[in-house]
Amino acid sequence: MRKYVASPVVKMQKRMWPDAVISKAPRWCSVDLRDGNQALIDPMGIEAKLAMFEMLVKIGFKEIEIGFPSASQIEFDFARRLFDENRVPADVAVQVLCQAREHLVERTMESLKGAKKAVFHIYNSVSPAQRKYTFNMTKDEIKAVAINGIRMVKDRLPMIQGTDVMLEYSPESFSQTEIDYALEVCEAVMDEWGPTPERPMILNLPATVECSTPNVHADQIEWFCTHLKRRSSAIISLHTHNDRGTGIAAAELGVLAGADRIEGTLFGNGERTGNLDIVAMSLNMYTQGIDTKLDFSNLPAIVDAYENMTGMFVHARHPYAGELVYTAFSGSHQDAIKKALDARAAAGGESVWDVPYLPIDPKDVGRSYEAIIRINSQSGKGGVAYIMREKYGFDLPKAMHAEIGTIVNKKADTVGRELKSEEILDVFTHEYLEQKGRLHLDSIRETSNDKETKKSTWEAHVIVDGVSRLVSAVGSGPIEAFVKALKSIGINGFEVTAFHEDALTRGADSSAVAYVQVERKDGKRFWGVGIDPSIADSGVRAVVSVVNRMGL
Repeated sequence: MRKYVASPVVKMQKRMWPDAVISKAPRWCSVDLRDGNQALIDPMGIEAKLAMFEMLVKIGFKEIEIGFPSASQIEFDFARRLFDENRVPADVAVQVLCQAREHLVERTMESLKGAKKAVFHIYNSVSPAQRKYTFNMTKDEIKAVAINGIRMVKDRLPMIQGTDVMLEYSPESFSQTEIDYALEVCEAVMDEWGPTPERPMILNLPATVECSTPNVHADQIEWFCTHLKRRSSAIISLHTHNDRGTGIAAAELGVLAGADRIEGTLFGNGERTGNLDIVAMSLNMYTQGIDTKLDFSNLPAIVDAYENMTGMFVHARHPYAGELVYTAFSGSHQDAIKKALDARAAAGGESVWDVPYLPIDPKDVGRSYEAIIRINSQSGKGGVAYIMREKYGFDLPKAMHAEIGTIVNKKADTVGRELKSEEILDVFTHEYLEQKGRLHLDSIRETSNDKETKKSTWEAHVIVDGVSRLVSAVGSGPIEAFVKALKSIGINGFEVTAFHEDALTRGADSSAVAYVQVERKDGKRFWGVGIDPSIADSGVRAVVSVVNRMGL
């Protein structure tokens, strides 16, 4: 006997959803204050719920399920606080959940008095397992429960006169129910309520337990949409869970299949493995150029508030919101990111976003570029160069990237962990700017200039092996003259092969930075770095840096 069997599939001759494209955002409904809240170890109190509601409104949700007012006094009192204190904007519909039971319907109606817009969400379970084990009812009896629930709502609408009410009906466990029977129940509900294209109702088709692959879910939604007699009078809503880890994929394919509306929670909080993550699904659409009508431009603040209110935490690898999702540890990733960002900056930053490994510009969700690249022993040269430029203003020559990358990686390997940006600067400063050796520069100045030969005489006060000396030489510039002067006192065996100079863009006003590469007699090449208010002096200090680094 087999313990598990495959979920049934929907037999369809032709599917339309595989060729469809999502071109606009669905209607969004947050169920954080109901489905998300009931799944917390310690459910939110009223003050936390009020703060959560305010945040959801600020994000842009126009439909927010606030809970199950008939379930407890706290749930009821929360609803009353919203309406009595006029906390609900006129364009936001408050959604309340209720089982198809008379006393619960009446209590829920009482909670809604004074609401401007409301979605009355009523449900009953229709799946074979629920019919058999939970209710011991036939199909006709279960359908009668649904119809009677709608009548209860209709009969009590006078209790909330002045409230614009939309009905939502959910055949709970839709994804595990015979598709033709689910359709039969929903059409009976529509017949009882009497929606029109001008005043439609919501048919919410929940994958209460995710039990099949997303394509099967899409087939269920397309079949339902194409067989529903009064499709124009219904808003088809989805409420996917994540038991198989594909709740977002199922909802996305469900939208392709014809759904109009999505229910979900921030970061996927909910029963068992959670609900659909509206943050991720919304930003998936945003990266495809779709205006989602939801504002996640300050995602770190939303994460902090969510964690404080719920006691839950957002995983470091959570899509879009996790601490590490914009972090590149791989050297090849770092190099590709740096090159793409450089090209984008050179183009003015207005081109289409196509940066490798970053599907979204972190700035669009309130993240900083400073945290994109972190350095450990496996990191590459591009990452170090990026940190030094973006964080500290050192635009290192490309030929220098390999050298500094190796030095920093060795340090990370020694400490056995990732290096912070400040530690990278410390390594750079110690290696290039504070390198102790036999040579020290006190001062250098130009003493004469021959305009015909375009050569100058430069005089430098240096300390060599603790002894102060005055040296001078002629050259086409201070670096050439200084190198000649050093050779005249026995510091030789190298040639300058590259020189770059720039202005520091951060941290040192009016300072110039110079990078000098030399080649030793044995063919090995080294870099030196010098900083000084004078461009001429910064180049000479870079020569001192590299001489000391080589140990000449």
